[in-house]
Amino acid sequence: MSGMQQPAALPQIVSPQMLRKVAYASCIGSMVEWYDFFIYATASALVLNRLFFPTVSPLIGSLVALGTYAVGFVARPIGGLLFGSIGDRYGRKTALVTTLLIVGIATFVIGVMPTYATIGIAAPLTLLFIRLLHGFGIGGEQGNAILITCEHAPAARRGFYGSWVQLGAPAGFVLPLGIFAVLGWLLSDAQFLAWGWRIPFLLSLLLVGIGLYIRLNLTESPLFTRLRERAHGERHPLGRVLREHPRALALGCGAKIAESTVFTCFAVIVTAYAASRGVARSVMTTATLIGILVELATLPAFGLLSDRLGRRPVYLLGVAVSAALTVPVFACVYYGATGVLWLLLTAMLAIGHSAMYGPQAAYFAELFPTGMRSSGVSFVQQIGGMVGSVGTLGAGWLLQAAGGAPWLLAGYIILTCVLSFACIVALGETAPRRGHSGDFSAGTPAPA
Repeated sequence: MSGMQQPAALPQIVSPQMLRKVAYASCIGSMVEWYDFFIYATASALVLNRLFFPTVSPLIGSLVALGTYAVGFVARPIGGLLFGSIGDRYGRKTALVTTLLIVGIATFVIGVMPTYATIGIAAPLTLLFIRLLHGFGIGGEQGNAILITCEHAPAARRGFYGSWVQLGAPAGFVLPLGIFAVLGWLLSDAQFLAWGWRIPFLLSLLLVGIGLYIRLNLTESPLFTRLRERAHGERHPLGRVLREHPRALALGCGAKIAESTVFTCFAVIVTAYAASRGVARSVMTTATLIGILVELATLPAFGLLSDRLGRRPVYLLGVAVSAALTVPVFACVYYGATGVLWLLLTAMLAIGHSAMYGPQAAYFAELFPTGMRSSGVSFVQQIGGMVGSVGTLGAGWLLQAAGGAPWLLAGYIILTCVLSFACIVALGETAPRRGHSGDFSAGTPAPA
């Protein structure tokens, strides 16, 4: 690819003020939707098992509640593929506003709905349906949020501005933890179980209002607008990207798998495993919180670094660090070495995961041309993410097969890193070269 002759880039037509506005809006809007998505996971472990699945044991109730959480991951590809096509046909902004409303209203409904004691089996079934809506909406949001930012950004700083969208996931993960912690401090257990748990879900309506106001005041992607001025939107963008860019889709999904697996395992699953080993939940919560807070700073740093060095070397760094730290993190949990656990977990999230997730927005966006970019990016993000996230649901089986030791699970995580490493090497570099910026409208297909 280094010798490939590329046409000149489109002239920059976005003012610095609008560019900053788009970056902030994408970050805040994504944070709101990920808040809605992750708040269910926090509530599942604390209260939903007792209020919506009371007829089974506490352990089974927690597993069932988390099972409905996993349904959201299964629904994400459906939303991604549908709203990817909508983004290519009708605009990124239209898709973003619609998904925000879907996710926000669904979350608010959880805050007002009756529990099992009032409506019986209808309560858990309603939760299941709402989780489908959550996954459907967040799957459609992610790709279009990436594109409306990357398509506004100048070529030389596309990695940096694209990384602002990625801040939404860790910020949306931390916010529910903080709110539930404050409620646990202010309310008694009886008050929290009776009505306090509803407050974070009801707050979603306020956050959605803020996010909606910001997104409605955004300009549409200039590249999409220019495409629409020349011709109507692609009628079947998903079918076209499947026909014309199968290699980029397959390798992109492979590159996504390790990032998704690492975040799910080391931000969620490792806490439950540590509890089974007698490690205090507060220790794991604090360590995870520190790692994610540091990641809020390292994500844009790695996005900026990908503008200087290229997307591929930064991404490969994250994969290599994640593979190298997997066994040490699990060893600390298994042997109870909590003194250095927070440091290793912080390095895993703030370096390993962040170096993959930071440049990912620009990396995947640069693979596809404007007319089918939303469909292509959504496909990679959601199919690759689903394989990575749902694959980790077998963590319990791997732990049981190893008699409670984490080595089989650690081996699985390292295997996903090896797979992603190979896919990234094959995918090639997409960042603009020094001296000529390439044609972002046409995309940079993966080399044969």
